[in-house]
Amino acid sequence: MDYRCMGRTGIKVSPICLGAMMFGPWGGTELDESAAMVGRALDAGVNFIDTADVYSWGGSEEIVGQVLEKSGARDRVVLASKFHNPMGEDPNQRGNSRRWIMKAVENSLRRLRTDWIDVYQVHRPDPETDIEETLSAMSDLVRSGKVRQIGTSTFPASMLVEAQWAAERRGYERFTTEQPPYSILARGVEAEVLPVAQRYGLGVLTWSPLAGGWLTGRYRIGDVPESRRSVMLPDRYDMTVEGNQRKLAAADALAKLAEESGLTLIELSLGFVLAHPAVTSVIIGPRTMEHLDSQLVGADVRLPSDVLDRIDEIVPPGVTLNAADAGWADPALSDPARRRR
Repeated sequence: MDYRCMGRTGIKVSPICLGAMMFGPWGGTELDESAAMVGRALDAGVNFIDTADVYSWGGSEEIVGQVLEKSGARDRVVLASKFHNPMGEDPNQRGNSRRWIMKAVENSLRRLRTDWIDVYQVHRPDPETDIEETLSAMSDLVRSGKVRQIGTSTFPASMLVEAQWAAERRGYERFTTEQPPYSILARGVEAEVLPVAQRYGLGVLTWSPLAGGWLTGRYRIGDVPESRRSVMLPDRYDMTVEGNQRKLAAADALAKLAEESGLTLIELSLGFVLAHPAVTSVIIGPRTMEHLDSQLVGADVRLPSDVLDRIDEIVPPGVTLNAADAGWADPALSDPARRRR
């Protein structure tokens, strides 16, 4: 395994990060199977696990905590978690305020059965909370030893820069990682987020490299799988949506390119993300052992320049084919009340 330095932190992590979103009720992956997948990943050289409090409403963290405690692997695993999303009906059990951060971290530490979190991340921006409020609270967590590094997830470039300036101005700990959505079908972060991450020395831990299943090889023209996702998430899966039609055409062309290159589409997709010089590690989110095995091999894929050039022809650099895959909608654009008197 070719370990990479996570930004300028000095922490070395595997290019594949085991995402635990499917551990627990959300993915139907119970403790025994989750433990087996963690063991398989560790045996393959993966030393990085990512979860969040909201995954299965704490269930994912509980499973990860039990597995690491039982296996004795906690000390050799770089463990990441996140806060921000609602964890109850109380309007203060969410967001990026000091009040919630201090409670959320204690809940996560308890579920994870550990004294510290290696990378504690803000899961999404919170326009209602000053970034200095968030940085101040997270800095206290670092200085207390409960957290080693702090990071963000799905922040626009402007907010990443603002946070860096605020940390310097106020003497706070600075964010050292960013976790953006990045795949061949969602390349928008190439325009500003990834260059900003490089400029400030941030580790980049990408999520959804398979575009929510679109790049597994199952989506082909004339053979679109039936899925409840088209009902639950129509903006991302309903084939009457123009952006999803563009995704289908691209996924079909990419599957053909992968076959010509002697690769699976999964290998092509993971190799593409890992080829970007800003990327530290790509987060995979397997639900079964079969999924895990098909994705672990991506760590060893090195795409030649001609294949990368052909990918650019199918989906141009900086283009996200469906805006719904960007991961976060700026309320300044999505809320009419913010742009109309």
